[in-house]
Amino acid sequence: MTRRLRWWKVLGLAGLAGVAASGVVIARAERRRRAYSPEEIRARLRDRHAEATSLSPVRPTDGAG
Repeated sequence: MTRRLRWWKVLGLAGLAGVAASGVVIARAERRRRAYSPEEIRARLRDRHAEATSLSPVRPTDGAG
């Protein structure tokens, strides 16, 4: 019975460590995201849009096949 209880404790601590590690990763990504100025974000979005539209133009279908 003592060994089973010990394994649950280890499993619980591992779960808490995983949650803490996930929080660190999310916080780091959020800090990185907020480091951009609004002008930089606009420029990056324009670049991404231009790249996306130049790579694969989408043609609307009229239903005739």
